[in-house]
Amino acid sequence: MYIAMNRFKVQNGSEADFEAVWKNRDSSLAEMKGFREFHLLRGPVNETEGCTLFASHTVWASQDDFVAWTKSENFRAAHRNVGTTKVHYLGHPQFEGFSVVEGA
Repeated sequence: MYIAMNRFKVQNGSEADFEAVWKNRDSSLAEMKGFREFHLLRGPVNETEGCTLFASHTVWASQDDFVAWTKSENFRAAHRNVGTTKVHYLGHPQFEGFSVVEGA
């Protein structure tokens, strides 16, 4: 099993717009081989940086299945309008990928 996460620092005041982007997108994830589940996670507000931390969290059967998603037309379509939203970010998303330690 493989877990892929992207961490986003969303400028305070853009949280609702950020969540709307995710709620209204057509990701086609469910059509992809090896896809198991998706969650959008809302983390703490960081008053010092002026942002709220979010993470997208996907679970895949394998890292190969995740990589295939990133190279697919479905991926390109899901990310096509990324720069056209009203969301303000502090920096680029940070990717983190994890292989599950079986038996732990």
